[in-house]
Amino acid sequence: MKVLLCMSHVPDTTSKIRFTDNDTTFDKTDIQYIIGPHEELALTRLLELKETIGDMTITMINVGLKESESTIRKALAVGADDAIRVEADPTDALFVAKQIAEVYKQGSYDLIVTGKETIDYNGAQVGEMLAELLDLPSITSTSHLDIKDGKALLEREIDGGKEVIEVDFPFVSTAGKGFALEPRIPGMRGIMQARKKPLNVVQPVDQENKTKTNKFYLPEAKGSCKFVDPDNVDELVRLLHEEAKVL
Repeated sequence: MKVLLCMSHVPDTTSKIRFTDNDTTFDKTDIQYIIGPHEELALTRLLELKETIGDMTITMINVGLKESESTIRKALAVGADDAIRVEADPTDALFVAKQIAEVYKQGSYDLIVTGKETIDYNGAQVGEMLAELLDLPSITSTSHLDIKDGKALLEREIDGGKEVIEVDFPFVSTAGKGFALEPRIPGMRGIMQARKKPLNVVQPVDQENKTKTNKFYLPEAKGSCKFVDPDNVDELVRLLHEEAKVL
Protein backbone atom coordinates (compact mmCIF):
# COMPACT_ATOMS: atom_id res chain seq x y z
CA MET A 1 0.00 0.00 0.00
CA LYS A 2 1.27 3.45 -0.94
CA VAL A 3 0.13 6.45 1.10
CA LEU A 4 0.62 10.09 0.17
CA LEU A 5 0.59 12.24 3.31
CA CYS A 6 0.29 15.99 2.72
CA MET A 7 2.39 18.04 5.12
CA SER A 8 2.17 21.73 5.94
CA HIS A 9 5.13 23.83 7.08
CA VAL A 10 3.56 26.18 9.63
CA PRO A 11 4.67 28.63 12.34
CA ASP A 12 4.87 27.31 15.89
CA THR A 13 1.80 28.39 17.84
CA THR A 14 4.01 30.29 20.29
CA SER A 15 5.50 32.46 17.53
CA LYS A 16 4.94 36.20 17.62
CA ILE A 17 3.09 37.08 14.42
CA ARG A 18 4.03 40.21 12.48
CA PHE A 19 3.32 41.55 8.99
CA THR A 20 5.34 43.70 6.61
CA ASP A 21 4.81 45.63 3.35
CA ASN A 22 1.83 47.55 4.71
CA ASP A 23 0.37 44.40 6.31
CA THR A 24 0.25 42.48 3.03
CA THR A 25 3.07 40.00 3.74
CA PHE A 26 3.75 37.62 6.63
CA ASP A 27 7.04 38.45 8.35
CA LYS A 28 9.07 35.22 8.63
CA THR A 29 11.85 36.78 10.70
CA ASP A 30 12.73 34.67 13.79
CA ILE A 31 9.79 32.31 13.21
CA GLN A 32 10.13 28.69 14.32
CA TYR A 33 8.36 26.28 11.96
CA ILE A 34 6.79 22.91 12.74
CA ILE A 35 4.87 20.10 11.05
CA GLY A 36 1.16 20.89 11.05
CA PRO A 37 -0.29 19.26 14.21
CA HIS A 38 -3.05 17.40 12.33
CA GLU A 39 -0.56 15.95 9.83
CA GLU A 40 1.75 15.01 12.70
CA LEU A 41 -1.04 12.94 14.26
CA ALA A 42 -1.87 11.46 10.86
CA LEU A 43 1.75 10.36 10.42
CA THR A 44 1.73 8.72 13.83
CA ARG A 45 -1.41 6.72 13.04
CA LEU A 46 -0.09 5.65 9.64
CA LEU A 47 3.12 4.43 11.26
CA GLU A 48 1.04 2.40 13.74
CA LEU A 49 -0.83 0.82 10.83
CA LYS A 50 2.42 0.15 8.99
CA GLU A 51 3.74 -1.70 12.03
CA THR A 52 0.56 -3.79 12.06
CA ILE A 53 0.00 -4.62 8.39
CA GLY A 54 3.61 -4.34 7.25
CA ASP A 55 3.27 -3.61 3.54
CA MET A 56 2.97 0.18 3.52
CA THR A 57 5.05 3.05 2.14
CA ILE A 58 4.44 6.55 3.51
CA THR A 59 5.46 9.42 1.24
CA MET A 60 5.32 12.95 2.61
CA ILE A 61 4.48 15.73 0.18
CA ASN A 62 4.88 19.44 0.74
CA VAL A 63 4.25 22.34 -1.59
CA GLY A 64 6.83 24.84 -0.48
CA LEU A 65 10.21 26.48 -0.94
CA LYS A 66 13.58 25.13 0.22
CA GLU A 67 13.02 26.60 3.68
CA SER A 68 10.46 23.85 4.37
CA GLU A 69 13.01 21.04 3.98
CA SER A 70 14.05 21.13 7.65
CA THR A 71 10.44 20.42 8.60
CA ILE A 72 10.19 17.67 5.99
CA ARG A 73 13.29 16.05 7.45
CA LYS A 74 11.61 16.00 10.85
CA ALA A 75 8.77 13.96 9.35
CA LEU A 76 11.30 11.59 7.78
CA ALA A 77 13.01 11.27 11.16
CA VAL A 78 9.72 10.28 12.77
CA GLY A 79 9.36 7.42 10.27
CA ALA A 80 8.07 8.47 6.85
CA ASP A 81 9.80 6.54 4.06
CA ASP A 82 10.47 9.34 1.58
CA ALA A 83 9.32 12.83 0.65
CA ILE A 84 8.45 15.04 -2.28
CA ARG A 85 8.70 18.81 -2.28
CA VAL A 86 6.98 20.78 -5.01
CA GLU A 87 9.13 23.86 -5.63
CA ALA A 88 6.49 26.57 -5.23
CA ASP A 89 5.19 29.12 -2.76
CA PRO A 90 1.88 27.72 -1.37
CA THR A 91 -0.10 30.93 -1.71
CA ASP A 92 -3.48 29.51 -2.73
CA ALA A 93 -5.43 26.39 -1.64
CA LEU A 94 -6.43 25.43 -5.18
CA PHE A 95 -2.84 25.89 -6.36
CA VAL A 96 -1.62 23.54 -3.61
CA ALA A 97 -4.32 20.96 -4.33
CA LYS A 98 -3.49 21.02 -8.04
CA GLN A 99 0.20 20.33 -7.37
CA ILE A 100 -0.55 17.42 -5.04
CA ALA A 101 -3.10 15.99 -7.47
CA GLU A 102 -0.50 15.90 -10.25
CA VAL A 103 2.00 14.09 -8.00
CA TYR A 104 -0.70 11.60 -7.03
CA LYS A 105 -1.38 10.79 -10.68
CA GLN A 106 2.29 9.97 -11.22
CA GLY A 107 2.65 7.68 -8.20
CA SER A 108 -0.32 5.27 -8.18
CA TYR A 109 -1.08 5.87 -4.51
CA ASP A 110 -3.80 4.01 -2.62
CA LEU A 111 -4.60 6.71 -0.10
CA ILE A 112 -4.18 10.46 0.38
CA VAL A 113 -4.24 11.85 3.91
CA THR A 114 -4.21 15.54 4.78
CA GLY A 115 -4.77 17.45 7.99
CA LYS A 116 -8.31 18.75 8.21
CA GLU A 117 -6.84 22.27 8.16
CA THR A 118 -3.55 24.09 8.60
CA ILE A 119 -3.05 26.12 11.76
CA ASP A 120 -1.91 29.23 9.89
CA TYR A 121 -4.83 29.75 7.47
CA ASN A 122 -7.43 27.32 8.92
CA GLY A 123 -9.04 27.10 5.49
CA ALA A 124 -9.92 23.36 5.48
CA GLN A 125 -9.99 23.37 1.67
CA VAL A 126 -7.08 21.37 0.23
CA GLY A 127 -8.35 17.89 1.08
CA GLU A 128 -11.78 18.48 -0.42
CA MET A 129 -10.30 20.11 -3.52
CA LEU A 130 -7.97 17.14 -3.97
CA ALA A 131 -10.87 14.71 -3.89
CA GLU A 132 -12.74 16.77 -6.48
CA LEU A 133 -9.75 17.12 -8.79
CA LEU A 134 -9.06 13.37 -8.65
CA ASP A 135 -12.70 12.24 -8.56
CA LEU A 136 -12.10 10.29 -5.34
CA PRO A 137 -14.30 9.71 -2.29
CA SER A 138 -13.61 12.22 0.50
CA ILE A 139 -13.96 11.44 4.22
CA THR A 140 -13.47 14.66 6.16
CA SER A 141 -12.53 15.46 9.76
CA THR A 142 -11.83 11.84 10.65
CA SER A 143 -10.86 10.98 14.21
CA HIS A 144 -9.60 7.43 13.57
CA LEU A 145 -8.41 5.20 10.74
CA ASP A 146 -8.13 1.43 10.63
CA ILE A 147 -7.62 -1.08 7.81
CA LYS A 148 -9.35 -4.47 7.84
CA ASP A 149 -9.90 -7.02 5.08
CA GLY A 150 -8.66 -4.67 2.39
CA LYS A 151 -11.03 -1.85 3.34
CA ALA A 152 -10.62 1.28 5.43
CA LEU A 153 -12.73 1.96 8.51
CA LEU A 154 -12.89 5.59 9.55
CA GLU A 155 -14.56 7.30 12.48
CA ARG A 156 -15.96 10.81 12.67
CA GLU A 157 -17.31 12.59 15.71
CA ILE A 158 -20.92 13.70 15.36
CA ASP A 159 -23.44 15.24 17.75
CA GLY A 160 -24.13 12.72 20.49
CA GLY A 161 -21.76 10.01 19.27
CA LYS A 162 -19.57 8.88 16.40
CA GLU A 163 -20.01 7.79 12.81
CA VAL A 164 -18.17 4.76 11.38
CA ILE A 165 -17.59 4.71 7.62
CA GLU A 166 -16.29 1.84 5.50
CA VAL A 167 -14.67 2.83 2.21
CA ASP A 168 -12.73 1.16 -0.60
CA PHE A 169 -9.33 2.38 -1.70
CA PRO A 170 -8.34 4.83 -3.10
CA PHE A 171 -9.81 7.83 -1.28
CA VAL A 172 -8.92 11.09 0.47
CA SER A 173 -9.12 11.47 4.23
CA THR A 174 -8.65 14.67 6.24
CA ALA A 175 -7.38 13.91 9.73
CA GLY A 176 -8.55 15.79 12.78
CA LYS A 177 -8.26 15.63 16.54
CA GLY A 178 -7.99 12.11 17.92
CA PHE A 179 -6.47 10.53 14.80
CA ALA A 180 -3.67 9.40 17.12
CA LEU A 181 -3.28 9.82 20.86
CA GLU A 182 -0.10 11.89 20.61
CA PRO A 183 2.59 12.56 18.01
CA ARG A 184 5.79 10.57 17.93
CA ILE A 185 9.08 12.20 18.81
CA PRO A 186 12.03 11.28 16.56
CA GLY A 187 14.94 9.52 18.22
CA MET A 188 18.61 9.92 17.38
CA ARG A 189 18.54 6.88 15.09
CA GLY A 190 15.59 8.30 13.17
CA ILE A 191 17.31 11.68 12.83
CA MET A 192 20.42 10.02 11.39
CA GLN A 193 18.40 7.85 9.00
CA ALA A 194 16.39 10.86 7.80
CA ARG A 195 19.54 12.35 6.24
CA LYS A 196 19.73 9.40 3.83
CA LYS A 197 16.04 9.12 2.93
CA PRO A 198 15.00 10.40 -0.52
CA LEU A 199 13.64 13.94 -0.72
CA ASN A 200 12.70 14.59 -4.33
CA VAL A 201 12.14 18.13 -5.56
CA VAL A 202 9.73 18.51 -8.49
CA GLN A 203 8.66 21.54 -10.45
CA PRO A 204 5.07 22.83 -10.17
CA VAL A 205 2.47 22.56 -12.90
CA ASP A 206 0.74 25.68 -14.16
CA GLN A 207 -2.20 26.78 -12.05
CA GLU A 208 -3.50 30.32 -11.81
CA ASN A 209 -3.92 31.70 -8.30
CA LYS A 210 -7.63 32.39 -7.84
CA THR A 211 -7.27 34.44 -4.66
CA LYS A 212 -5.28 37.47 -3.58
CA THR A 213 -4.38 38.70 -0.11
CA ASN A 214 -5.22 42.37 0.26
CA LYS A 215 -4.33 42.84 3.92
CA PHE A 216 -3.61 40.93 7.12
CA TYR A 217 -5.07 42.02 10.45
CA LEU A 218 -3.92 41.14 13.95
CA PRO A 219 -6.60 40.50 16.60
CA GLU A 220 -7.49 43.45 18.75
CA ALA A 221 -5.52 43.69 21.97
CA LYS A 222 -7.25 42.19 24.97
CA GLY A 223 -8.60 44.63 27.53
CA SER A 224 -7.55 44.65 31.16
CA CYS A 225 -9.29 42.35 33.61
CA LYS A 226 -11.18 43.48 36.68
CA PHE A 227 -11.41 41.19 39.66
CA VAL A 228 -14.48 41.28 41.88
CA ASP A 229 -14.74 39.79 45.35
CA PRO A 230 -16.99 36.70 45.10
CA ASP A 231 -19.12 38.05 47.95
CA ASN A 232 -19.71 41.39 46.20
CA VAL A 233 -22.45 40.28 43.81
CA ASP A 234 -23.93 43.79 43.50
CA GLU A 235 -20.65 45.16 42.15
CA LEU A 236 -20.38 42.29 39.66
CA VAL A 237 -23.89 42.97 38.38
CA ARG A 238 -23.14 46.69 38.09
CA LEU A 239 -19.98 46.07 36.05
CA LEU A 240 -21.74 43.62 33.74
CA HIS A 241 -24.56 46.08 33.23
CA GLU A 242 -22.72 49.42 32.97
CA GLU A 243 -19.29 48.52 31.58
CA ALA A 244 -19.50 45.15 29.84
CA LYS A 245 -23.07 45.95 28.76
CA VAL A 246 -24.05 42.27 28.59
CA LEU A 247 -27.04 42.62 30.91
